[in-house]
Amino acid sequence: MRYLIKTGLLLLMLASAIAGKSQTDPHFSQYYAYPVWLNPALTGAIDGNYRVTAMYRSQWGGISNAFATPGVSADFVTNKNVSFGVNVMNQRAGTIGYSSLTGYGTMSYNGVRFGYHQISMGMALGVLNRRFDPSKFTAGSQWSSTMGPPLPGVTTGENFTKTSAMTFDAGIGAVYFDGTPGKKANFFGGISAYHLTQPQDPFFAGEENEKMPMRLTAHAGIKYSLNEDVSITPNVLYMRQGNVDEKMLGAYAQMKVNETTDFLLGANYRLNDAVSPYAGVYYKNYMISVSYDVNMSDLGKVAGNANNFEISLTLIGRKSVKQDAVPFVCPRL
Repeated sequence: MRYLIKTGLLLLMLASAIAGKSQTDPHFSQYYAYPVWLNPALTGAIDGNYRVTAMYRSQWGGISNAFATPGVSADFVTNKNVSFGVNVMNQRAGTIGYSSLTGYGTMSYNGVRFGYHQISMGMALGVLNRRFDPSKFTAGSQWSSTMGPPLPGVTTGENFTKTSAMTFDAGIGAVYFDGTPGKKANFFGGISAYHLTQPQDPFFAGEENEKMPMRLTAHAGIKYSLNEDVSITPNVLYMRQGNVDEKMLGAYAQMKVNETTDFLLGANYRLNDAVSPYAGVYYKNYMISVSYDVNMSDLGKVAGNANNFEISLTLIGRKSVKQDAVPFVCPRL
């Protein structure tokens, strides 16, 4: 009975989201650890020559076949003030094999500079693919009070004309940062918009031809250096998609252990939803971080284990001879 209550609550939440044209994109607590998804203008915004990032998020672990969102991105800089990247992400959920695959190619231009101040502008072009597996459906006709589902030899009787659909999508963004070296406080911030084409969702559009709402994001922060070995970076995020918005604020400290290792510790708070403490280690060219969302919403309290886990791994590669460039000041997470 407890399992049925949890499952029913989650389905109710999803149904409400679909009906209200609300947020359909996954969100990450470690949003700065997955920068190309956050803002295409962050393509190539690294203190190196290339970057490869892997992200994994597990959500609503208290139910069977909970949400799982793996993603991989890669971007690299050129000597022409242009950077290129690619991002592939797949969200899986439920017992019917539902998945939402997203693939983008990104490009940014970072030639707008005023001394150590820099503006980067980017765009993303790609596709969205949604699919489900009808063979994993269980209908009411397959249930039995004595044998349970599914009954041998009994089919759902449902015919689906389409179980997979792909559509074009696009996004744009801009980022500003102050890269002045030796400065006590360096500001950075950006805005982005995804789903500019507002593609139709083929499984839920119906007669009203409902479209996927744009995802609008604003993010900012300040890297404040306490001394040569310790800095604190408070940051904020505002995201809106359809009639749902997400507000997150937090901070982390970055502490130098030795010449090759930094340790990071902090937390984010997603308003009216969850607290997400996280920790990370930056070793040479590698960065690994973990976070755990402690759900504080009413739904989370009723549904039981609604907590979420994230892990990210980033590799930043550098050539033997570093090119002259404006120093990039941006959080590791």
